[in-house]
Amino acid sequence: MFYKILSAWLGFSLCTLAFAQNSSHIKGFVVDEKTLQPIEGVNIIVENGYAISTEKGEFNIKNLLNKSYQLKISFVGYETQTITISPPFKMLDIHLKESTTILEEVEIVGHSKHRREKESSVSSVSVDKTFLHENRENSLMQTLEKIPGVSTINIGSGQSKPVIRGLGFNRVAVVQNGIKHEAQQWGADHGLEIDQYGIENVQIIKGPISLLYGSDAIAGVVNIKAPPVPLNHTFSGSVNLLGESNNDLIGVSSGIAYRKDKWFYRGRLTYRDYGDYKVPTDKVVYDNYVFDLHKNYLRNTAGKEANASASIGYVDGDFQSETFISNVNGKNGFFANAHGLEVRVSDIDYDKSNRDIDLPYHSVNHFKITNTTCFLIEDHHINIDLGFQNNYREERSEPVPHGYMPKPADSKERSFNKNTYSLNVTDMFYPFNHHEFIAGLNVEYQDNNIGGSGFLIPEYNRFAVGAFIFDKYEINKKLFLQAGLRFDYGVYNTFDYYDWYPSKVDDGNGGTTDEYLQRSKAANLHFGNVSGSVGLSYIADKTTYKFNIGKSFRMPLANELASDGVNYHMYRYEKGNIDLDPEESYQIDLDINHTTDHGYVTFSPFVNFFDNFIYLNPTPDYYETQQVYEYTQSKVFRFGGEISAGTTLFHKLELDVSTQYVYSRQTSGPKKDFTIPFSPPLSGLVSVGYQFQDASIFQAPKVVVSYIITADQNEIVPPEKTTEGYQVFNLSFLLQIATISSEKPLEIRFKLNNIFNTKYYNHTSFYRLIDVPEAGRNVSISLTQNF
Repeated sequence: MFYKILSAWLGFSLCTLAFAQNSSHIKGFVVDEKTLQPIEGVNIIVENGYAISTEKGEFNIKNLLNKSYQLKISFVGYETQTITISPPFKMLDIHLKESTTILEEVEIVGHSKHRREKESSVSSVSVDKTFLHENRENSLMQTLEKIPGVSTINIGSGQSKPVIRGLGFNRVAVVQNGIKHEAQQWGADHGLEIDQYGIENVQIIKGPISLLYGSDAIAGVVNIKAPPVPLNHTFSGSVNLLGESNNDLIGVSSGIAYRKDKWFYRGRLTYRDYGDYKVPTDKVVYDNYVFDLHKNYLRNTAGKEANASASIGYVDGDFQSETFISNVNGKNGFFANAHGLEVRVSDIDYDKSNRDIDLPYHSVNHFKITNTTCFLIEDHHINIDLGFQNNYREERSEPVPHGYMPKPADSKERSFNKNTYSLNVTDMFYPFNHHEFIAGLNVEYQDNNIGGSGFLIPEYNRFAVGAFIFDKYEINKKLFLQAGLRFDYGVYNTFDYYDWYPSKVDDGNGGTTDEYLQRSKAANLHFGNVSGSVGLSYIADKTTYKFNIGKSFRMPLANELASDGVNYHMYRYEKGNIDLDPEESYQIDLDINHTTDHGYVTFSPFVNFFDNFIYLNPTPDYYETQQVYEYTQSKVFRFGGEISAGTTLFHKLELDVSTQYVYSRQTSGPKKDFTIPFSPPLSGLVSVGYQFQDASIFQAPKVVVSYIITADQNEIVPPEKTTEGYQVFNLSFLLQIATISSEKPLEIRFKLNNIFNTKYYNHTSFYRLIDVPEAGRNVSISLTQNF
């Protein structure tokens, strides 16, 4: 929900269209004449009134008399238009033409989205659909991994989960259309069930932001914004085809959008099917076993994904509402030599086909329905988000008895069925001059049921409620103070669980008895905490300075509190701790951005302290040949940051350089003086792009070469292994061909990843735990036709 709030600061969104009785409004849209895309920040000036177009291209000039007016429409890079209109005023559809001359100076009478971002003290990065298209990989988070400070935990070739500045899992909140995405993200082998196609704008917030999001935003937020409302009386869409060589992937995604007057509709279908992926080695060595790989395929890592989404919306002046419905369904195999070393004892011929999804595998279906409604009541801008999500996940493996367990009747090892109900309400208002207040309420209820022959976490339900107040004070035109306070209260109820089979237990008299062991006890836990932040932003001519200090918290999860079972995907026995306290984090962020006509430089350091960081601590004990890990807490000190710079040379050559580093140290507990798990190493990215001139029907040809360099990671927590540094080269070629029309050309993207088929290990990859390298050379071709 933070991005909903932030977008209110950054442009007052669609819903800041006020209605004044006994007066007239002039409303309309501003689009690019050639592309028909909305233009944000356009100045529309009229006698005794003005407006700035929103990111959706809409504007509204209020409180006008019923008489004729002359409008002046201007924006840098476009020809200025002057039009005369008379009552009754109709919806205006203004098309601006690009200008080849320098526009006369125009007085800016409002704040654009870019200006609002500068005024915020939060360290964040926004990417648009151009970035997403040019950098698209197999999953959303792999696509966003190019952003400094962002890394991923990859689960094979088709899944990944976000890591921001070395923190992941439930410490990063993923928000889509104002609602937190709730699945089983506590598991390292659980990916992010979101279709990346159709996404046009993502904001990455780096640093603790529990003030606006509550628990789970202690490290940052990946905020996926809804696409802009279609322009009035328009129909548009796109078809995307994708093929890859490494895992023989084939994929298609198609979406449409339509608007007539006040009602608008959207829809999208996506299907992806891929085989086992190849690695640049013919064998994997794990746990003193050598596993030969057939033709370099990492056997049983194939998968498929089928997604569907639709929305219906209504917009009328000061009221807007849109309901989103989506369903993401996936099935993915696990490397057959990782889960209980199946290949040594299994009758399955894993090498007969690289497209079969054999046991072990997992399947997941995530259904989501959300509604976002915003409207004005006098001077109050009200935003309401409602959401329901169902996440059903099954983990299947060959029926194998463990310990006293008899052979299970079927292959369902575990299942999780989680329902989540969400409500977010915010009110933005202006009680005093130069003050912008936002008050908010967040309510969430979760109900998680389990099944299958194995036990790891208990059934539970969780209720959480939080309220906050936030104020942005404009000290002067260049200096802004922001501060806020939040209180959260949460209740966990975990339920009893007994093994479905009896185990032999010492009776204390030299004999044994058969007992159904209790894995989980019923518990009722209450958590309350306070979050807050204070920040300053100063906007100089070409440099923006941001400073923010904040406190965040995170409630313990059910697996951290009450897990008690073997996690074969992670090769360990996990045991929870019912006495865990909420995590509390204190962080200082600094962000300096200097931008000129020739380029930019950004420096974003941070210092962070956890009073009680929760992590799985390996012990010297073993259960059923698996090492026992227990959840515990320790104090953790962290610092690091990102540096990025870019420039354009000779008008055609683009150069971008970035580096990121995180230092972590436990200052108490059983692993004192060690780092924390899944800590990414020092890394850098150099990207060089050259824009060629158009030639006949070939438009905007561009070549980009990227060079990734990563240092050794010797800062580990045993039994983690050190990881050698690596260097990888990637190549991209982008081209547009005017087939159907020059305004809607066919977009072609050719990518060659890991050009030299380098064998390397990603320290934060899921399969790094068993010494599996990253994917080898991969050629991908993407075709996108907009209409």
